[in-house]
Amino acid sequence: MALRHFQRLRQSLEGLFPERQLYIRSGGEMRGYVFSTNKQLIAAGVVGATALWMGICTAAMLVSALSVSSADQMVIKQRAYYERLNADRQGRLNSAIAQLSATNGSLDELAASVEKRHAALALLVSDFKGVPGAADALKSSKPQLLAGSPVQRIQATRMDQERLIEAAETFANSRAERLRAAMRMAGLDSSSFSRGGASLGGPLIEAKDPRALAAILDVDEEFATRIQRAATDMSDMRALNMAAKKLPFYRPTSNPAMSSSYGVRFDPFTRRPAFHSGLDFPGAFYTPIMATAPGVVSFTGVRSGYGNTIEIDHGGGFKTRYAHLQGISVRVGQRVAIGQRVGAMGST
Repeated sequence: MALRHFQRLRQSLEGLFPERQLYIRSGGEMRGYVFSTNKQLIAAGVVGATALWMGICTAAMLVSALSVSSADQMVIKQRAYYERLNADRQGRLNSAIAQLSATNGSLDELAASVEKRHAALALLVSDFKGVPGAADALKSSKPQLLAGSPVQRIQATRMDQERLIEAAETFANSRAERLRAAMRMAGLDSSSFSRGGASLGGPLIEAKDPRALAAILDVDEEFATRIQRAATDMSDMRALNMAAKKLPFYRPTSNPAMSSSYGVRFDPFTRRPAFHSGLDFPGAFYTPIMATAPGVVSFTGVRSGYGNTIEIDHGGGFKTRYAHLQGISVRVGQRVAIGQRVGAMGST
């Protein structure tokens, strides 16, 4: 059976590649060449193998060229970003040095002048040291500039100025955003609390025109614009921070847990959905209860459904109520501070 298939295959190949004869006449002589079926099969196999090998190599080269991984793309993007950043900073430095060199006076005097402007900038930014965390975030990393060439001193000072402004913007934006988020969760419009902060920035905010601020700080207009933007952000942050200190954001107990939140819940007595207009904090009897913001005690006594109750007026339309108390430590009309003990936890 296999022999028959082999014979049929051989007949098919002989029909596809029949014996061919080639005659070449040159110089009055005739030469003949015979191409048998086997020779033609060998030649066709060599040509096919060569074409297959070239196709595989070409495909491999295309796949290798096109298959750039996501990690490689990220590295390329990061490298391009830092190259642009370094080129931008170097360009600013070269421009500043060219401007300084074009003016009168020695380069040592110009370097000393830049250092003085840096010191003035650090003092202005350090005006926000009263905000928790600002002192560390805005600490100047000004190096010792007594040694080294004047160009090195100028470069080191300018780099520290850039770092100081970036740190101020980052600190102000991150802290202000956290305060805005807390106010949004409390259902408050944060913009109504930040509008009053325009007077907190001193000369940086008062000098609306960047050219005027540039003259005050003795820097170029572009640098003055960046300083003013950072000061505006920090002023907004300080206004929100001052407003937050007057809002009832402080926790009434030292226990960070909550057993029930504000809104619809299953009533613990009826076991049915009901609206809960408060926050429940678990704890032992006589656990200290503290004021969540400064204010004046407006009520102490028993209220229906709340038991022993304290109400504190914080101003601006805000009041807090502390209910189910076992004991009351304040009286009506008494002014309390944030975190001050006003009563003891109970189940009345």
